[in-house]
Amino acid sequence: MNRRNQGGGPTAKRRSRRLAGGLRTRLVAGFVVVALISAVTATALAYRDARTAILQRTQNTAVDDLRERVSTVAADFDVPPNRESLSRFAVKVSEGIGVGTPIVLARYQDLVAVSDTLADTEGRITTELRAAVRGGGGARFQRVMWRGQPYLIVGMPVLIYDDGKSRVSGLEVFAITDLRAERDDTAALLDSVRTGVVPVVVLAAVLALLAAGTVLRPVRKLGRATRELAAGDLGSRVAVTGHDELADLARTFNETADALQASDAELREQEAKARRFVADVSHELRTPLAAMTMVATVLEEDADQLPPDAARAARTVGAETARLARLVEDLMEISRFDAKAARLNATETDLADTVRASLALRGWTDQVRLRLPGGVRAVVDRRRIDVIVANLVGNALRHGAPPVIVTLKVAHAVDGEWVTLEVADHGPGLPPEARGRVFDRFYKADAARTRSTADESGQGSGLGTAIALENARLHGGTIEVADGSRGGAVFTLRLPLRRDGEETR
Repeated sequence: MNRRNQGGGPTAKRRSRRLAGGLRTRLVAGFVVVALISAVTATALAYRDARTAILQRTQNTAVDDLRERVSTVAADFDVPPNRESLSRFAVKVSEGIGVGTPIVLARYQDLVAVSDTLADTEGRITTELRAAVRGGGGARFQRVMWRGQPYLIVGMPVLIYDDGKSRVSGLEVFAITDLRAERDDTAALLDSVRTGVVPVVVLAAVLALLAAGTVLRPVRKLGRATRELAAGDLGSRVAVTGHDELADLARTFNETADALQASDAELREQEAKARRFVADVSHELRTPLAAMTMVATVLEEDADQLPPDAARAARTVGAETARLARLVEDLMEISRFDAKAARLNATETDLADTVRASLALRGWTDQVRLRLPGGVRAVVDRRRIDVIVANLVGNALRHGAPPVIVTLKVAHAVDGEWVTLEVADHGPGLPPEARGRVFDRFYKADAARTRSTADESGQGSGLGTAIALENARLHGGTIEVADGSRGGAVFTLRLPLRRDGEETR
């Protein structure tokens, strides 16, 4: 009997693993990662380009304004200047620049004047920028960080024109412009773009879910149809829509299912014919076998009065006729199981008495050790239990070695109460390859097990264990085989102690 999974069990774990690492999850994760990378890349590029454009515009404006203002003020400025005139020059240049309110520093040799006398210009104008301006060649600029704040420093030499020619006057002008406003603008732009990443990622996730649903819906249908096909529903098919790869896959599945269904129908038909043939042949053999058995019995009874060769022949004919009769009966029994015509005639029975009666009927009582507690009663078909016991004990006596021990037990399990009947021998046991096939029809493992002298009639038909297993299943039970702890083979019949009603096959 199958036990249901409790507390989620392996099925729930497999489902959670499938959800955690399933195709839908991977698709959504892939969409989100691509969208996130794209958004971050676009944000970085936009920030870089915007920052460059803002700073470039500020730099160009500052340089143009300083150049224009210096040209205007320097036209009325006399060189060499004194401290007072140099200060007025710096203030006039500062007042005329349109970009913010820059601090202007004017330098002539050792004289230095600042448009804002309270401003601290020390450290803002670098040595490199001073050297570049002193060398002439037009305006120069440099962005610096001073006390954690950004500044743009623009410097240029003042030229003097004499007779249409220009020369350096020795006067240098530096404009210090605060870039905090531009920094705040680029930071605000970055924040706005960064804020836009979230809805982009959410939108990508939604689109991924929709795309995954569209792609996975036919995959789920195909998986469901495959499971139905594996469960035995050979009529399971998938609707083919579209002309893409999934449609080709569904079409291939349907073609495979059609071929499998046709093959199954053909095999079932052939199997039914084979079963009918076996049943018909077995039935037809019963009448001539009855006559042969009667004649063989008469010959065996008179064998002592015949010459030695004729007596031996008469006994051989009798034994082989009996064996053929048993084979025909086994085939008839198997055909009833195959046709699902076998029925239980179940009554409440003392199992220990049933086992003893089966052994006594065949004269095996003295050859078997019994461990049969009394009072073990179950609703069984006594005749079919007799068949099971005869086959299991007969195999142990024929192929195993003494002592053969038959043990009856009652076991309590989660799925109910069970009665077990163990038949153990102390022979060589079954090799692993034979253990998996011992219940197959017509399978014989005699090469692996010694033949005891308990059976002089020759090998069996190979149907005994198969018939025993079918009888056990008819009762809702089973038969298992294993190696004994001290060698030999142990066959265990397991039957439910109580049954809800008569079962049929």
